[in-house]
Amino acid sequence: MKPLEGMLVLDFSQFLAGPVAATRLADLGARVIKIERPGEGDIGRTLAFAGSRAGADTVSFHAMNRGKESVAADMKDPADRAFVMRLVERADVVIENFRPGVSERLGLDYASLREINPRVVHGSITGYGRSGPWAKRPGQDLLAQSIAGLPWLSPGDAPQAVGLSIADHLASCHLAHGVTAMLLRRERTGEGGTVETSLLESLRDLEFELLSVKLTDPDAISETASGEHGAHRFLSAPYGIYPTADGNLSIAMNPVPKIGELLGIPELVAFTDPQSWWDHQAEIERLIAARLATRPTAAWLEILDAADVWCAPVHTIDELVRHDGFAEIGMVQRVSRTEADGARTEVDTMMSPLRIDGERLAPARPSAAPVLGADGEAVRAELAEEATRVG
Repeated sequence: MKPLEGMLVLDFSQFLAGPVAATRLADLGARVIKIERPGEGDIGRTLAFAGSRAGADTVSFHAMNRGKESVAADMKDPADRAFVMRLVERADVVIENFRPGVSERLGLDYASLREINPRVVHGSITGYGRSGPWAKRPGQDLLAQSIAGLPWLSPGDAPQAVGLSIADHLASCHLAHGVTAMLLRRERTGEGGTVETSLLESLRDLEFELLSVKLTDPDAISETASGEHGAHRFLSAPYGIYPTADGNLSIAMNPVPKIGELLGIPELVAFTDPQSWWDHQAEIERLIAARLATRPTAAWLEILDAADVWCAPVHTIDELVRHDGFAEIGMVQRVSRTEADGARTEVDTMMSPLRIDGERLAPARPSAAPVLGADGEAVRAELAEEATRVG
């Protein structure tokens, strides 16, 4: 039995953070019904990562919403609204990521939901919280990264955003974590509750080392650039990514003299004082880069691995998916669905990164994202049958 088996989650969210939080709950065994607007549904259906589509929707939408059911409902239509509120009466969890004020207008804020179902757990993601100078700004990943100062943490002279939707993904993890904790509390007390996070708070949590040092020792943190090959503004040489004769090699925290001995760079052996690894960072990086460029990555790994140096090859995405280690970790699953016209769509995507009792979490519904409104009739019939039984 999966940890959340038997739980019903209503997912009113769109884009990435909210839907992925709901998918994480589905991976844990919950039944997730996605409530979407008729006609267009979740905007994520049309926002294509790398322009890639599978069937009527984007590949990224399938990855974010696999294993769910879909019901189309117009919250402004009285009949549809009544139907949705009957679902709320049965729900264990309601997830939304509306801008501040929207959930209240729709009656999907916790205060409204609690009147219908006192046991419900309400989960909400905003861009920047519900108050303050940023609260009404668009809650989008790049914008949240920018407000959080994340692009300035990349080495180099110009700001560089993280190349994935890191704020969305972190927020989805935090919300799923909070919801499961609230469900545990409900089992103990019988009462529901609400849990909230935001893209900005998730990034501030990511930056906890940086911000802790900045607030405690302000002079220790500045936005100065590291060396040309440095991979972290606030870690000294040799921490960085270096070109080799046929690729790139990353080197983490290691004593500079040891690197000098192993790589045959006598100039580095003299840097015995760790402060010099900061003071001469650019020079150290240049010497390492020049040496590593003379031989292939595999040759250097053979030397460095034997000495237990913290290092790794820098894979391209093509190299990653071809590597035996990618298959060994066992996270790929193939999901599928039948389109409205009867065609079959298949998508290869990731599984949950969790193992429980030593086993990878297999999906309860190994299906791709649902066709918009595909489960509406079945869910309505289910409610009608339940009402008849109760009556």
